[in-house]
Amino acid sequence: MTVRAIAEAAAEAAAEPIVEAIAETAIAPDAAAAPQTDERPRPSREQDNRPRAPKRDLDGWVLLDKPTGMTSTQAVAVVKRIFGAKKAGHAGTLDPLASGCLPIAFGEATKTVPYVMDGRKTYRFTVRFGVETDTDDSEGKAVETSELRPSDEEIIAALPTFRGEIMQVPPAYSALKIGGERAYDLAREGEEVKLEARPVTIFRIELMERPDADHAVLEAECGKGTYVRAIARDLGRMLGSRGHICQLRRACVGPFLEERLVPLDELRDRAEASEEALMDALDPVAVALEEIPQLSVTPQDAHRLRCGQSIILRGRDAPIVEGHVAVSCQGALIAIGDGENGEVFPHRVFNWGKSAGKSSGRPPRRSR
Repeated sequence: MTVRAIAEAAAEAAAEPIVEAIAETAIAPDAAAAPQTDERPRPSREQDNRPRAPKRDLDGWVLLDKPTGMTSTQAVAVVKRIFGAKKAGHAGTLDPLASGCLPIAFGEATKTVPYVMDGRKTYRFTVRFGVETDTDDSEGKAVETSELRPSDEEIIAALPTFRGEIMQVPPAYSALKIGGERAYDLAREGEEVKLEARPVTIFRIELMERPDADHAVLEAECGKGTYVRAIARDLGRMLGSRGHICQLRRACVGPFLEERLVPLDELRDRAEASEEALMDALDPVAVALEEIPQLSVTPQDAHRLRCGQSIILRGRDAPIVEGHVAVSCQGALIAIGDGENGEVFPHRVFNWGKSAGKSSGRPPRRSR
């Protein structure tokens, strides 16, 4: 069994459910295993008879700078254990080969995950020219090779083809389903996988660095559903040199910027230092909704929304709201609604517990 298969099996066998994350711009859904560097040595459960700390209700976001060598599922489990949180999920899978922005949601923040995943994502990735693999990354087997190496000018001239709305064929090793089966399962069993091209949007793609003739470092800002591996594959084919991804870092996801990311070791250090230091790494739920319109309502309207009822925006100065809107009352996030013809219908309602004030109302710890 390959390391890729081991990791997929481990992710599927995870006992604790997490919020479903669409494998879109990540390389593949937890596609390769890695050494278990995410946990410090500790006694086995049979040897450790000490009472375990009770899990607690937490609401907010941890913007993890995921290291290479661990799956997204493993990362969520480790961070959840550090915080002692009852409920956690992530917004967008990164496989072990990739590092960078893995937003982890606690409690009520899991309700905002779809809005984060709909946002733009920025990737920095290294293309290795000369070899195309069956997985379109360095974990796969070589299927085509070439002695040609493109010049900087040739790469730059090819990049406009990938900008804007384009048709892209997803990698064979992807989480997309064919007849109810995952494409990567069929590919691993030796079946021929044919996926239809689908529209994706690439807002920006640039050549950032050229370490040597075999490698090129690119940066791309993508919309939902884009496969970065497919960009490397198609660029290599276009240039006649073949290619695959050998390094990938996700810098940003929606409103979550790279400068706000927290490394896993820093979280561990904070937990050992004090409760206050650890909680300072928790961003409020509302941070995830910074990119959608904001609406402030009266306590009466807030009560109606909490009860699942719509509200009507009255008055000459009433805001015009169409589409998704984040609704707050007296500084507290109440609901995510859909505005239409002067009326707001609640789509997600937030149920704050006793701890809501600290985890949902304070400003982000880092400036944008």
